Amino acid sequence: MTDQQMSDQEPQPVQDGSAMPATGQPAEQSTGRPAVVPTVPAALRRRIPKAADLAPLMQFKKPSLPTTKNRLAKANTISDLRTLAKRRTPKAPFDYTDGAAEEEITLRRARESFHNLEFRPGVLRNVSTVDLSTEILGKTSALPFAIAPTGFTRMMQSEGEYAGSRAAQEAGIPYTLSTMGTASIEDVAAAAPHGRNWFQLYLWTDRERSMELIDRAAKAGYDTLMVTVDTSVAGARLRDVRNGMTIPPALTAKTVLDASYRPAWWFNFLTHEPLSFASLSRYSGTVADLINSMFDPTLTYADLDWLREVWKGKLLVKGVQTLDDAKKVVDHGADGIILSNHGGRQLDRAPIPLHLLPEVAAELKGKTSILLDTGIMSGGDIVAALALGADFTLVGRAYLYGLMAGGRAGVDRAIGILGSQTARTMQLLGVNKIADLTPEHVRLLR
Repeated sequence: MTDQQMSDQEPQPVQDGSAMPATGQPAEQSTGRPAVVPTVPAALRRRIPKAADLAPLMQFKKPSLPTTKNRLAKANTISDLRTLAKRRTPKAPFDYTDGAAEEEITLRRARESFHNLEFRPGVLRNVSTVDLSTEILGKTSALPFAIAPTGFTRMMQSEGEYAGSRAAQEAGIPYTLSTMGTASIEDVAAAAPHGRNWFQLYLWTDRERSMELIDRAAKAGYDTLMVTVDTSVAGARLRDVRNGMTIPPALTAKTVLDASYRPAWWFNFLTHEPLSFASLSRYSGTVADLINSMFDPTLTYADLDWLREVWKGKLLVKGVQTLDDAKKVVDHGADGIILSNHGGRQLDRAPIPLHLLPEVAAELKGKTSILLDTGIMSGGDIVAALALGADFTLVGRAYLYGLMAGGRAGVDRAIGILGSQTARTMQLLGVNKIADLTPEHVRLLR
């Protein structure tokens, strides 16, 4: 071989300093094995698409009309319903539902308490079926929550308490009519004759008027009396003050402008019977004035003893915010307590029910029924409360958002959302019945 031929066979330099044979074949690696040139998979080779391949991708969704049914079908969470409710409801009624006292710190903290927790799931459990039913106050509820008492409900949407009570009857859960509800005790009982109806009582300075309401509720078949004890005076609900919230709503230049892009609400409001109340026929004035003129700031445990004597059904006390008061309420004959700060609508910076729950459950679980409200906006929230020791829960705003979003159909949707979320959360925790939820399933992250 000549020098020129030998030179032609020498490796040529490459950029990284390695050598490649002049033939263009890959050099052997340090292991002595030749490098493998990867082949391109057929699925990754470029090609011109065929018409048959494009057809499945060209199936456009048919446009749908913006009907209430279609809007509700697209709502997957209570937050979605709230968005719809805000769009369809004038500012004053919406803010009455959505708002809370003063700086709204209590409400914000209550909701954060549910956000700031961690579920502890179990795996390899058979959760092919889930039973959401539970016993509360001697009867079975198909779901572990009831509709809470809400005031001025037909002002939120004209179907009001009628929609709520009928939806609760259909779902197999309790419905609570408020003293400040905008339908009478008798009318709600007639609207949902097969439902489980509870009546919420504010004790008035006029005991005869209170006794009249108690008698009417008993005669109409309400099986549970829920007395609220955290309203000695009205909380400072500043949204209502700023909106000039009155009963009934006043037609001012501001409200007329607000109505101009919410005509359906005003049409329903003006073409149905004027607001009437469970506790009085008519009232004209601000919400705070009404509360302060009616409710008794002198209430003591002696009044609870009186209620226990005159009411023969189940008795719940709503608005308990300390362990000491919870124990006293039970000692004075209550069948159950509701840990609640009134949805943050009374005392700002009040105790948070979910934080109080483990302490109360440790002392009173099994001795009385423990219920909880305030801040519940999802089925996960309900499951967390049950796991930490609550026997049952109440939902107020969540139900009202559904009502404002779509009347009776919106309430059905809210109940359906909460029910499906509750079932899914339990399955993912490895639990298929309410009784199997324990504090080990939840860790609070304060």
